[in-house]
Amino acid sequence: MRYRVLGGTGIQVSVHCLGTMMFGSVGNPDHDDCARIVHTALDRGINFVDTADMYSAGESEVIVGKALRGRRDDVVLATKVHFPMGQGPNRGGNSRRWIVRAVEDSLRRLGTDWIDLYQVHRPDHTTDVEETLGALTDLVRAGKIRAFGCSTFPAEEIVEAQHVAERRALGRFRTEQPPYSLLARGIENAVLPVCQRYGMGVLVWSPLASGFLSGRYRQGAAVDLTAGRPGLTPARFDPALPGNAAKYAAVEKLVALAEEIGCSLPELAVAFTVAHPAVTSAILGPRTLDQLDGLLKGAALALDDAVLDRIDEIVPPGANLYQPDGAWAPPVLTDPARRRRPPAERAAA
Repeated sequence: MRYRVLGGTGIQVSVHCLGTMMFGSVGNPDHDDCARIVHTALDRGINFVDTADMYSAGESEVIVGKALRGRRDDVVLATKVHFPMGQGPNRGGNSRRWIVRAVEDSLRRLGTDWIDLYQVHRPDHTTDVEETLGALTDLVRAGKIRAFGCSTFPAEEIVEAQHVAERRALGRFRTEQPPYSLLARGIENAVLPVCQRYGMGVLVWSPLASGFLSGRYRQGAAVDLTAGRPGLTPARFDPALPGNAAKYAAVEKLVALAEEIGCSLPELAVAFTVAHPAVTSAILGPRTLDQLDGLLKGAALALDDAVLDRIDEIVPPGANLYQPDGAWAPPVLTDPARRRRPPAERAAA
């Protein structure tokens, strides 16, 4: 396993990161089995583990904490804050009030004295970014966290946060964690160049496109829309919907390319994400040990220029064939009132 520097922090992290979203009630409820996944990843050279307080309502952090007992000093541990954790209007978001409470809860669940990388899980337009950066800077000074970053932020908000940090002499986001895959290349337009401009590390999530690149979903094959990932978001997998046709067609071409170079589709998908010069590490989120083993088989796969050119022909650089599950959508697009003048003001004359 190779290692890369994380966003100018001097911290060396493995090019594959173990993601634990599927640990706990949402995915694998067997704590001992999840611990075996963690130990196998560490034994295979992965030293980077990513979780979040909201994964299985905190259960994932508990599992990770138990699995890392006796091995904590050798692991770069990342977690996140933002999503609601219980009832009440102030039990979530990016406010100082919530962050200082949430980090203590995460430290307790993880059974550790410090977090190596504390990430803001999504933007929060009800909170001034200066408020958020100020709270995170104080946590670094207090020794609770070593560095902090953001996740699924659009390029313009990354730039704003960098400028605010410089103007107010605050710590800055050292990393960004965006979705990136063979089918979702939108971050190549602005997010990745911006991260390179500011020397930020990039941890990409969903390299298998929410399971679409697992090889299980093929053009012309029946899809059970009541189970697994399709059961959660059937509209993303239903082959009868016109919007999915391009995804299925691209998958067939990518499967053929993978077979041609002698690898599996998941191996091709993960190798593609770590070939970009802006990407530090790709997050693998296995639910089972077999899934982890299958993904790690392709760790040594290096895609040459000819293969990357073929991929560009199938899915052009910067193109999104779908919006990744869980990706943040800006209010200016989701709230019609932000895009429409009052009726009396819409006419030109």
